[in-house]
Amino acid sequence: MTLATSAPALDDIRSTFGFFDSWQDKYAFLIDIGKALTPLPEAYRIDDNLVRGCQSQVWLVPRFDGDHLGLAIDSDAHIVRGLIAIVLAAYDERSPREILDFDIEALFDELDLMGHLSPTRGNGLRAMVGRIRGIAQEHADH
Repeated sequence: MTLATSAPALDDIRSTFGFFDSWQDKYAFLIDIGKALTPLPEAYRIDDNLVRGCQSQVWLVPRFDGDHLGLAIDSDAHIVRGLIAIVLAAYDERSPREILDFDIEALFDELDLMGHLSPTRGNGLRAMVGRIRGIAQEHADH
């Protein structure tokens, strides 16, 4: 079964974030892009796919197709789904080397995410990124 995603392009996220002045508007945008993501089928919402360290439930299903790592990620929290959309825009369908070389912390700084997330949400976002980078590292080593 192919697990499709529907995250907006990273450049679109950057430009839209830059358009808004208030964090209330940015949160609303995050929720909107999260709602647009394709939900993960219930069959994949299993304990083995849970990302540990997240405040909300987050399920991550990787698939390695040749040279690229595809990601299906979902959460039970609207704001987290928006954060997932950003992570997918940065990482989905990239090679393991591209994932490992991408400075996602710089992206988070550019969007000023960590300054506006609770510490537990920030830790959960980093746990999700860490899991993806770990998967990419496993495939980069082969």
